[in-house]
Amino acid sequence: MSGRRDQHDADAPRRTEPTLGDLDHLDEPRASSGDGLPEVKVEPRHTRARTVSPPRRGGRRGWLVPLLLLLVIGLVTALWLNRDWLSSKVPRTDFNNVLGQAQQALQAGHLDGQDGTSARELFQQALALEPDNDRARAGLRQVGQAELSKADAALQAGQLAQATQQAAAARELLGGGSDIDRLDQSIARAHATQVTTVDLVDRAQQALAAGQLDGPQGAGALYRQLLQADPGNAVAAHGLDQVGDALAVQARKAFDAHDSAQANANIEQLAALQPNNGALPALRALQAQVQQQDNSALDTALKQGRDALRAGRIGGPGDDTALAYFKAALALDPDNAQAKGGLGDVAEALTVQANAAIDASDITQAGKLLDQAAALAPKSADLAAARARLANALQVQGAAAAPSDDDGVAPPAQAPLSPQQGAAVTQLVQRAQVATRNGNIMMPPGDSAYDLYRSALAIDGNNAAALQGLQGLPGQVEQQFNQDLASGQLKRAGDMLANLADLAPGDAAQGPLGNRLASAWLDQAEQQLSSGDRAGAAQSLDQARKLAPNHPRLLDLSARLQASQ
Repeated sequence: MSGRRDQHDADAPRRTEPTLGDLDHLDEPRASSGDGLPEVKVEPRHTRARTVSPPRRGGRRGWLVPLLLLLVIGLVTALWLNRDWLSSKVPRTDFNNVLGQAQQALQAGHLDGQDGTSARELFQQALALEPDNDRARAGLRQVGQAELSKADAALQAGQLAQATQQAAAARELLGGGSDIDRLDQSIARAHATQVTTVDLVDRAQQALAAGQLDGPQGAGALYRQLLQADPGNAVAAHGLDQVGDALAVQARKAFDAHDSAQANANIEQLAALQPNNGALPALRALQAQVQQQDNSALDTALKQGRDALRAGRIGGPGDDTALAYFKAALALDPDNAQAKGGLGDVAEALTVQANAAIDASDITQAGKLLDQAAALAPKSADLAAARARLANALQVQGAAAAPSDDDGVAPPAQAPLSPQQGAAVTQLVQRAQVATRNGNIMMPPGDSAYDLYRSALAIDGNNAAALQGLQGLPGQVEQQFNQDLASGQLKRAGDMLANLADLAPGDAAQGPLGNRLASAWLDQAEQQLSSGDRAGAAQSLDQARKLAPNHPRLLDLSARLQASQ
């Protein structure tokens, strides 16, 4: 490099290079600052704990992700656990209005009624809107408690009729309980004290002398009422024995007259009145023997009826027709499902013959056959359809018999429907289909599916949609029966079973359906017995007995009911 510098370098101040100084004498004291540096006092070096460097920015935020996840999980769980509370905060105008009215009626003391404004009716309406709502259920319990309090007050005031009515309402709403049992016992004692012993004895003796043994005003019920009021009353005990002896005599006379139904009724009355009556074992044995004989005769009549049906001996004069045999079977057992089904088969066979007669233009014979079928199954769907065909055939026959026009051309066999008639038929069929979907098969009159289809066929006897809908009603009824049974609506299921018996009396499905419904009633009776609801259990057993009188569970539950009284 050249030693020559630029002019501006020469003018710049010189740079002083830093120096460390004398490192070998760093620790020695200095007398002065001869080196031109300020005197620096060096502190002794202390060992400090090693400082951990802070984590990087990304590491400091790593704990936020699991924390946020935990918060989300906790929030979702809280929402799930409090879903009922949250749903109660959602505005529900109709439900809240009904619930508010129910609370007002409860506070006003308007507990029950028939006009839709009582607390009970309104809470039940709220439950219909939301079957699982706890507030509505709690409201009904409050109504039950209020009814119980009012019944107690009415009893104290001597108003026994009102107390009895309100106690029954409280039992329905609360499902029983020790308080209701106590109140019922108090009401029963109060009733007993109102009726004098002498009056009861006189009335019971008069009923016994008149041969009036059963029923609320019968001698048996009156003597039992007297014994409940005074368990040690010897006159009542002797009178009850007399009633039992009279029932036993009546049962034997009925057996001698081959009236098994009356004999069985007398035996059941005796068993209910005096379960330990000494005549019962012999009567039960005679009942079993006669039942076996009747069963043999019944089986024979049913077999002969089926054989006659297959041979084409449907009805008419003589004792060897299917109609005669099935009627004989019903005389032996009025509730026999096979005999009823046999008569339904007879009605169906007569309807088939009537349709064949209509096809052969034998209108007179068709009318006679349909009249015979109507006597056995007046509401049969097939019969209604055949009636519509017959009416249409009569119309055609009348039109064919009318005089010809001046030009010699005969009038048409069937006049076409007017636009108004066609529209009316279409509307009736549509209404019938809606009624079918709503379960209004046979009721209400005029607006039921059955009546609407028949009205359509009265206008157009050959309308395919109306015929198909009418004849398809039995299948719809069976489907509705299954739905009602599954949902526990036993009374409605019974209505559907009765509809099926009307629409298709010979349908073989009726027997199994009836047994299923009887089992459901027995299940309900067992639950009611377990909860102490004896009145409800008795009603359920009656329903089951109508459907399946020989059901194996029926006797056991009936005995349990008698033992609980």
